[in-house]
Amino acid sequence: MASLFRRPASALGAAVAKLQRMHRPLVRHGFCRNEYLQPTRGDHRQPVRMFSAKETVTLTYVDPSGDEHPVEAEVGKHLLDVAHDNNIELEGACGGELACSTCHLVFDQEVYDTLPPKSDEEEDMLDLAFELTETSRLGCQINVTKEFEGVKVRIPDDGY
Repeated sequence: MASLFRRPASALGAAVAKLQRMHRPLVRHGFCRNEYLQPTRGDHRQPVRMFSAKETVTLTYVDPSGDEHPVEAEVGKHLLDVAHDNNIELEGACGGELACSTCHLVFDQEVYDTLPPKSDEEEDMLDLAFELTETSRLGCQINVTKEFEGVKVRIPDDGY
């Protein structure tokens, strides 16, 4: 009965070889290009990009003591996540759920003017923040954009 469900070794080997050919990396001039051949209609195959390079900008966190910490920030990430990814001391007690003010950041006026408007919930949370300024925002609510290249963001003293 078991032989009914088993393929002959040669057929299994041929199937494995076919799968390996379908998904082999393209190598040009000795460099792997992170592209794979994918079957398409007809006999030809098209290269498909499997991994995309993430766009980054360099920005600087300035801690309460005035020390500057330049970091590479992925475009689209929240400033809170960028700080955590780079071991910058920015608490974010609620995990970015807009339930605290521990990811409070202060921006220069020119940068602040380019940010999206605050929500009512963010305004409520900022009322609880230490060292609140006119240019204060929560890091969990600000996404990195290309325009953040070279920006300095100040982390205020948390009062402890």
